[in-house]
Amino acid sequence: MKNTDKAPDKANVALIQMSCSEDTHDNLLKCLAQIEEAAKRGAHIVSTQELFRSRYFCQTEEHKFFELAEAIPGEATHQLCKLAKARGIVIVASLFEKRAEGLYHNTAVVIDADGELLGKYRKMHIPDDPLFYEKFYFTPGDLGFKSFETRYGKVGVLVCWDQWYPEAARLTALTGAQILFYPTAIGWQPPEKAEYGERQHSSWEIIQRSHAVANGLYVAVTNRVGHEMTPAGHPGEGIEFWGQSFIADPSGQLLAKASVAGEEILMAEVDFRKTDIQRTHWPFLRDRRIDAYGEITKRFID
Repeated sequence: MKNTDKAPDKANVALIQMSCSEDTHDNLLKCLAQIEEAAKRGAHIVSTQELFRSRYFCQTEEHKFFELAEAIPGEATHQLCKLAKARGIVIVASLFEKRAEGLYHNTAVVIDADGELLGKYRKMHIPDDPLFYEKFYFTPGDLGFKSFETRYGKVGVLVCWDQWYPEAARLTALTGAQILFYPTAIGWQPPEKAEYGERQHSSWEIIQRSHAVANGLYVAVTNRVGHEMTPAGHPGEGIEFWGQSFIADPSGQLLAKASVAGEEILMAEVDFRKTDIQRTHWPFLRDRRIDAYGEITKRFID
């Protein structure tokens, strides 16, 4: 359902950066408490990190982890909707969705400030890399790129690996998004950190700040923290999640940035009037040559 009330020009955005245990119920309660605290501090829109209810189980391919999935709506969305209504806040939350037997998605939900579940976005780009074996678990999204009209502005959502694709950011921006959220779970593999770590993190931050610039919108990225070891009997030394959640304005400038290892509630005020100013002064949407982009749908131009 579309919110027909005019949203305010300004909103306080909060990101919940936290570590996760093996207890999904405890993780839910922990996140709910952090969202509650963010609301007390004046947050209007709050986002979780990717798959906040569990440890990052995609380090290995094991059928037992499908048991972590849940229906949407379900237990988590019920609690989140209840909290959103009680506190009058918008919540963006990332969940492991069980759509049907044998059909699972990496899904983000958007809940309006009246507690209504506005809809969901299913992660479109699914990685398959060492310790990030997501193709084993997740079917690629089939809902397209979208944004949601909330009490506090028009919210777009993509998830983690989506953040590397300018096409995803652009298409979401073209739906009218004023702010683009990226619930995320990314970090260093300890053997690679000394050689590649700084470069990896820098690339990750740069690409997302560039989406803010190219599309003239706010970008808010929520990452997890903590060193989650690879399960016993499997190769690898786990993932050291690098935190550093951040909020960038439409010119790509950082408004707030979290620490590398600490759990925290990161908050910044956004002023959606700046999206129009930015897009007027840097009219990339005006000057797009949509008549010349037909080949973008090809895998490669030979």
